[in-house]
Amino acid sequence: MPRPAIRKKTELRKQRKAFIEKAGPRRELVFLCQDWSDAYNVGGLFRVAAACGAKELILVGRTPAPPDPMISVTSLGMHRSVPFRSFKKWDEAVSVLRDEGYAIVGVEITPDAVHYRAFEYPAKTCLVLGNEGAGITPGLLRACDSAVMIPMYGKGRSLNVHVAGAIVAFEAMLRGTEDALSESTEG
Repeated sequence: MPRPAIRKKTELRKQRKAFIEKAGPRRELVFLCQDWSDAYNVGGLFRVAAACGAKELILVGRTPAPPDPMISVTSLGMHRSVPFRSFKKWDEAVSVLRDEGYAIVGVEITPDAVHYRAFEYPAKTCLVLGNEGAGITPGLLRACDSAVMIPMYGKGRSLNVHVAGAIVAFEAMLRGTEDALSESTEG
């Protein structure tokens, strides 16, 4: 039978610190959001970024940015703790990220996309997430070094964009931490 949930911040911090110490070095992760139209999704991704330890969000094109009030509603304050940068054009953002040493990885269903669990995530990974309806534009998709996809078993063709980002980000960040995961669930 599971023990009661941990609610005290000090206990949560201790648990997080213990896991990070066991897990060892981790990837450096950023998200690039291209032309998102829903500020609530942006707020959701700020929460995801904070939870998985992402370095920052790159907001491109018409993607809403703080201080948009809808972002603060869903981010629960994480928009104040996760850094972000805004770029008018995706090619400017990709150029800067490449100069910083990031591999650009599209999260999109393409003929050559690799299953997100089979992909070897580089030490510095930028996950590109396209518009909620249209996906990643063809030009940006061609600029990506690779693409990963989440298979859909049901009738829907895709997940909510920030949910897809969460699934792939946690796979990338937890890869190689199996020993730390098994130790954290014991006792």
